[in-house]
Amino acid sequence: MSNEMPRSKSRRRLMRAAPAVALAGLAGHPPPARAQEVVLRAGNAFQEGTYFSRNYERWIERVNAEGKGLLQVRYVGGPKAIPTFELANAIRNGVVDLANTTTSFTAGVSPESLALSFASMGMDELRRNGALDYMNRAMGERNLMYYARSGEGFPYHVYLNKRIEKADLSGLKMRIAPIYRDFFGKLGATVVTIPPGEVYTALERGVVDGYGWPLMGIFDLGWNEKTKYRVEPGFLNVELGIIFNAQAWQRLSQAQRDYLQKQALWLEQLNLEQARADGPAELERQRRAGVEPIRLPDAEARRFVQAAFEEGWAGVLKASPQHGAKLKELMYRP
Repeated sequence: MSNEMPRSKSRRRLMRAAPAVALAGLAGHPPPARAQEVVLRAGNAFQEGTYFSRNYERWIERVNAEGKGLLQVRYVGGPKAIPTFELANAIRNGVVDLANTTTSFTAGVSPESLALSFASMGMDELRRNGALDYMNRAMGERNLMYYARSGEGFPYHVYLNKRIEKADLSGLKMRIAPIYRDFFGKLGATVVTIPPGEVYTALERGVVDGYGWPLMGIFDLGWNEKTKYRVEPGFLNVELGIIFNAQAWQRLSQAQRDYLQKQALWLEQLNLEQARADGPAELERQRRAGVEPIRLPDAEARRFVQAAFEEGWAGVLKASPQHGAKLKELMYRP
């Protein structure tokens, strides 16, 4: 059937309504108001000013500078405001609207989100191939939404105070995060969960013999003073990101969401540029500080890296049977 008749009727109705709209304006009725500026509350799992906070804090500054009249972010601060391991619930329950954290710290609320740490591709591809959209459908069941990476482009490492010769942590007590709990356990370690702010003291007192942590960031926390070795190669890919309360995101206007998406792409490009520059400089800084590399033999290195991915994905599949297999299909290429 032709659509000409409905369009013609619609056009006539619009023409009849136009004078009434004009008269309403002359009678003192204001035009529709511009959307009110929204202020979002933002937390941080990491101490302000440290390496894993800096790009996030630059993002906040940029969003606020360019978003006046549209959207602003009020930064409530780091773990002193909301403890690191309580932040996921704070996001979900709307205590804050968003936060800089890692899925390693939000796994208790959203176990499938850990898949982002075991992806073998970058954030740009995860956006293109639908992986991020699928992840957010899963996280949305917990009122969370993964907005953007705030750090990527370098690996995690095992840091130790005792030398090893192969991919074996038997007899060692290791501080872990959920993303490498199963991996370190597979290598024979006794694992301990400790907030980042308490790791220095744990190393000092011999409560742990080492820890897993990204290449970057140990100097911010002073851990270099209590660290003798860094195991090479690194494993997995660093994942650090901004997670939103899903309802807070949906309450934003389309213009506000579009604005934030533009800022997300800026942030993710900044991450990659910085990682390329900062990685070599960090290796040299650790060398000067006396952190000695332990280079695993080739066969052991391959086994070490592969075990990290295998154990990670096994954990996701176990924790999230509903979503784990699809996430692995979208995010991982051996």
